[in-house]
Amino acid sequence: MTIRAWAELLRVSALFTVPGDALAGAAASGRRPDRGTVLAVGASLCLYEAGMALNDWADREEDAIDRPHRPIPSGRIAPGAALTAAGALTAAGLGLAAGAGRSALAVATGLAATVWAYDLRLKHTPAGPAAMAAARGLDLLLGATATGAAKRAMGARAGSGAVPGPGADSGPGAAAGPESAGRGSVRAALPAAGLLGAHTYAVTAVSRHEAHGGSTTAPLAALAAVAALGAAAVHEQRGRCGAQRADPRTGSGSQDESPRPHPSHRSPTPLAPTAPGLVRTALTGSYFRTAAVPLLHAALNPSPPLTQRAVGGGIRAMIPLQAALAARAGAVGTGLAVMGLVPIARTLARKVSPT
Repeated sequence: MTIRAWAELLRVSALFTVPGDALAGAAASGRRPDRGTVLAVGASLCLYEAGMALNDWADREEDAIDRPHRPIPSGRIAPGAALTAAGALTAAGLGLAAGAGRSALAVATGLAATVWAYDLRLKHTPAGPAAMAAARGLDLLLGATATGAAKRAMGARAGSGAVPGPGADSGPGAAAGPESAGRGSVRAALPAAGLLGAHTYAVTAVSRHEAHGGSTTAPLAALAAVAALGAAAVHEQRGRCGAQRADPRTGSGSQDESPRPHPSHRSPTPLAPTAPGLVRTALTGSYFRTAAVPLLHAALNPSPPLTQRAVGGGIRAMIPLQAALAARAGAVGTGLAVMGLVPIARTLARKVSPT
């Protein structure tokens, strides 16, 4: 019973919608996933679960009326235990982000602050959906800043030497610091973060009616947003700031701020122009189908059960959206790997509700 209660409190079935944020951020920044990406995923998971625990602690009195079966109002988990878990998970998330560098820690700190502000203050205000959208966008940016952080720091240390090696670029941009390079990663990932944030905003707006139902406007607006986001995600990301370039002195990556296509677009084979496009289309279609069908049902019949299903579908749809965003940036393999989380999330959703 204790394990089941904590699984419900932490919404473990929704947990698998989180790793794709960091992976999509890494892809959008033009870098391969590395140790920093792993740290970003760990930090994201901890901060997400901290938000789940804090959410139920903050809503314990409301849930006693509308959702008495939830772990805290039902007495299966003490309020103090949930609050302690939220604090410990936040600290763990920030600690993991710190391991990926100062830029990643700065983004993670903003993410943690947004999560706590949403749960404790903003949730029941008009700013609630925007706060949730900001949290998801920051989570993707966390992956972008953490990925390649170690190489950027190594390149900055190598570039600070007094005597440049043979063939080294001695221009003013040869030894950009890791903070400057981190800002380049953020700029490159901002469009993807905006798309993910827009989806989160739409789903959060629908979730405000899941307890009582009655709204057709929110599901219809979310349905229109999903269609627009799908149209944006299916198009290839055309240039990228912050692509990585090898430093001839160290072999490590330095920051190249000029737009440049993804390496997979070089020396195309006859299938190269079409195969990635087909993958993007398939991933985007999966996103649209997962999110749009339950939203349409909720718009036609805005009952609490169908509204809750629409919210659950919107949460699960984040996985194919993250996969589509990765493929949009040229990282087709990363997108397909993210899609591997779908069966796990679907199986767990049958056991523990994601909402």
